[in-house]
Amino acid sequence: MFTYAGAAGQTRWQRWLTTLRDHPSAVLLAVQLLGVVIFPFTDQDGLGRTMLSAFGLVVLAIAVMAVNKTPSTRMVAWTLGAPVLVLTVLEAVFPDNDGVMLASYIFHAIFYFYTAVSLLRYMFADAWVSRDELYATGACFTVLAWAFAYTHGVVELIWPGSYIKAGTDGPLTWMDLLFLSFTSLTNTGLSDITPAVDANHARSVLMLQMLAGLNYIALVVARLLGLTLLKARR
Repeated sequence: MFTYAGAAGQTRWQRWLTTLRDHPSAVLLAVQLLGVVIFPFTDQDGLGRTMLSAFGLVVLAIAVMAVNKTPSTRMVAWTLGAPVLVLTVLEAVFPDNDGVMLASYIFHAIFYFYTAVSLLRYMFADAWVSRDELYATGACFTVLAWAFAYTHGVVELIWPGSYIKAGTDGPLTWMDLLFLSFTSLTNTGLSDITPAVDANHARSVLMLQMLAGLNYIALVVARLLGLTLLKARR
């Protein structure tokens, strides 16, 4: 009886590892979307967000390792990921330290942009669309949203008051930054958060993000859709 339970448990873990190995982008996309749902229920600057961010970064690192097979890219991933994990913990220990917050946001943004580039290289590596590459299309988009959210956080810390939220005063929360990033990247324009009148740096980042979102649909999604239709015809 005991042996059977152990074997079943091992088989279950093997299935999880197989899924992670064969569809790392699907796992990454699921974690990113789960974060969007769970973040409102956690303390914005407390342990809840720290633990969730750390978990997301671990999965993010696994996804980067899965789509990059060369030792050099693995080294870059670990070099960027290690300080990000440390700074994420320091955010919980020193929640009111602007220096720690700024360093954390900068390293987070760099790490997420690197992951987005890695996923793009993964999707453009060949002319054959696998199931995981379809998942990577959504995963890369959410990763870009996270990267720009941290970039907006950097702008807000360096130039306070760069963003204005209707009906409230003070700095934006993480959920505000993420909402601003998603609305800008999708070019929906539904956000109640706008750059201040003289916030040229914020406007510059927003313009780059809008352009990135438009090009993502025009180049990445259109390419994968065309390759998928070509595969179906063959």
